[in-house]
Amino acid sequence: MSAHGDVDLGHTVAGWTGTALAVLGSALAGLAVCRAWAPGVWLGLGLVGVAALVTWLLHLAGWGKPGGPRPAAERDWRRRDAAARTGHGECLGCRLGGPRRAAAAAPRSPSAALPAAGDGGA
Repeated sequence: MSAHGDVDLGHTVAGWTGTALAVLGSALAGLAVCRAWAPGVWLGLGLVGVAALVTWLLHLAGWGKPGGPRPAAERDWRRRDAAARTGHGECLGCRLGGPRRAAAAAPRSPSAALPAAGDGGA
């Protein structure tokens, strides 16, 4: 059992890569502020922006995961997410991935599967 119980908090290739790039960008920007080097501040902040883009692209490629609990067999951070091709419901990143992915990831209401009243049924 992990320290987080049954919730896997983003331990994925996308998560680790994005975090590493964002930390490097923040460190570069902080060092540039201390050295009064304005271009370095912008380079560091640019690297933070690149970190967000790389993380999103890795998530769409299947190296991320949806929020919430996963079965223990799927918690290895090097395991690709099989549901990434169709998108994750309630996932803003998947909805931003394009219209086809957004349609697949759109949350479906339980009442959509029920026949409308007055249809007569079977």
